[in-house]
Amino acid sequence: MYCPFCNHNDTRVIDSRLAAEGRQVRRRRECQECSERFTTFETAELLMPHVRKRDDRREPFDDAKLRSGIVAALRKRPVGSDDLERAIEQIAHRIRVTGEREIDSSAIGGLVMDQLRRLDEVAYVRFASVYRSFQDVTEFEEEIRQLRALSDAAADRGQLSLLPEDADDAGTPKP
Repeated sequence: MYCPFCNHNDTRVIDSRLAAEGRQVRRRRECQECSERFTTFETAELLMPHVRKRDDRREPFDDAKLRSGIVAALRKRPVGSDDLERAIEQIAHRIRVTGEREIDSSAIGGLVMDQLRRLDEVAYVRFASVYRSFQDVTEFEEEIRQLRALSDAAADRGQLSLLPEDADDAGTPKP
């Protein structure tokens, strides 16, 4: 590695340790020419696939877009930032491990829907309404019917139900 001070190409590693929760290696280096010390960080280069949009455009994967869509769906919902970050990491991981150079935006939307279904039913329906371009109330009703089929898992998490038949007047799920 070249020295950032004198541009000499002979530096030696003095110390190495893990950083960023084990995702990076921090190395202290010393230049053999000028004796200046500096720090470098080493991370694995993981390339995300390009996203193929519905109109056949292709664009680089943008985790900021992923985050903003999920945050919009979760707005004013009782979901912690740790849960949000874990969901985003799981989606990015599942995209990365496909090993594909391209992924359909619809596949990413499906991964987001899976995570939101686990996190919060209201956020799931919000996202689904935009992702699937609901045109009327019957499409919302159909989505809620499908969600009802999976509501046993939500009850196990102690999540409040969207469905009035499953809750008392105070909104508390029935046993």
